[in-house]
Amino acid sequence: MSNTYGEWLKAQREVAGLTQQELADSAIMTRSHIAHIEAGRRVPSKEDARRLDRALGTGDVLSSFLPKQDGTIADYFEAARQLEQQATMIREFAITFVPGILQTERYAQAVLGTTFPPRGDEERDRHVVTRLKRAQILDDPVTPVMWAVLDETVLRRPVGGPDIMAEQIMHMVRLGECGRVRVHVLPLGVGIHPISQGMVSLMWFDDQPPAAYTEGLSVGKLHDSPAVVARLQAVYALALSDALPLRESLAMLRAAAKDYGHHD
Repeated sequence: MSNTYGEWLKAQREVAGLTQQELADSAIMTRSHIAHIEAGRRVPSKEDARRLDRALGTGDVLSSFLPKQDGTIADYFEAARQLEQQATMIREFAITFVPGILQTERYAQAVLGTTFPPRGDEERDRHVVTRLKRAQILDDPVTPVMWAVLDETVLRRPVGGPDIMAEQIMHMVRLGECGRVRVHVLPLGVGIHPISQGMVSLMWFDDQPPAAYTEGLSVGKLHDSPAVVARLQAVYALALSDALPLRESLAMLRAAAKDYGHHD
């Protein structure tokens, strides 16, 4: 995101004689959110931009000139994608599909080919490339620290066919065995769990407060309210405590890959 937008917001706030906290109070936002927007680290939602316009008396300028989003990513995920690239630690819970940054190319193609209305091959391929670029943050051997809790359903639902599933699962096994990613499985036997309402991503940073992102069908939300983030962190911790330990989880992944036809 270009910081021109954030710099303009800061200039308008200063012209109005407001501190970040005073603007946050008036716009019903958090001070940290204002700080991240001004620094160019976050893209405000359309509703946030409308509240900022009302608080600053700038008409509809801030809501009309939001930074253009990457057309290959759902608008509601764009701000979370940018933060994901800056995070020093990421913890994800997945209930339907393997988390995006852990997906293989063929698995990503299968997932992104299931949208409705259907995408054309060219558009789907653009989305796949974008998803694989996200995964490049794992090329660094240390940062970010990545943990994933997978509902067992993720392993049992055949996405793209047995061969694709076996390849995808073994990709996660290799990442887990080399210590790059910790993968834990939340067994079906646990039953309904407080975290089982949708996808959750928790992110920590060196120079800003932690954030969280939750997603359901065609809707996603970035959270930076300390109370909300803390609650989501607690729910994740509960899921992690109910999940299988790393060694047992990797054993379940290897068994699932074998069920899909993988042979060592």
